[in-house]
Amino acid sequence: MVAVKPYYSDDHVTIYHGDCLELMPSLTFDCIITDPPYGIALDTDYSSWNGSTRTYEPIVGDESAFDPTPFLGWPVAMFGANHFAHLLPSGGTWHVWDKRDRAKSNFLSDFEIWWTSYPSGPSRIHRYQWICGVHPGTRPERISHPTVKPVPVLAMVVHTRPESDVILDPFMGSGSTLRAAKDLGRRAIGIELEERYCEIAAQRCAQEVLAL
Repeated sequence: MVAVKPYYSDDHVTIYHGDCLELMPSLTFDCIITDPPYGIALDTDYSSWNGSTRTYEPIVGDESAFDPTPFLGWPVAMFGANHFAHLLPSGGTWHVWDKRDRAKSNFLSDFEIWWTSYPSGPSRIHRYQWICGVHPGTRPERISHPTVKPVPVLAMVVHTRPESDVILDPFMGSGSTLRAAKDLGRRAIGIELEERYCEIAAQRCAQEVLAL
């Protein structure tokens, strides 16, 4: 198999631009942490956000379209697994991310769920307020990705794996998993099909290690 040149690489993070199913057989990693494109049929360009200048293409998809099977040969943590739970093996652990944390609801979901195929402690509710892509008291990043996850939430998932693990995110998006791994001194690999997000992720990962 011909080696693929990384889009970006440093001491902790490597990014590849391409199809994850084609690239994964040539990579060495220990586990998968990802937010796959399971399809949430969110038919909006977010223009209803008062004062928002950010607009994205509507997310319209079939919730049954994502097949997790090719990714189940490794320890895996997946967000949105409740949308394809019928395709998952029995067992594992479910966790809840409470996105409101006592704040009022809006037109987006109050919480999200992730599933781990490996024992990751008792099922927990992890609270981190995330209102339309912003945590209170922080400045929004100009990421321009409609389903971006906050780095501290991904750090919670990264902490469920041994420090020696090389983490793969086959649906990297704007690189939150990789950023969390780097901030924790871990090693991670990201794969993304859209080059514009590879560039955003590379810029985020090129920054110095941030305090979580």
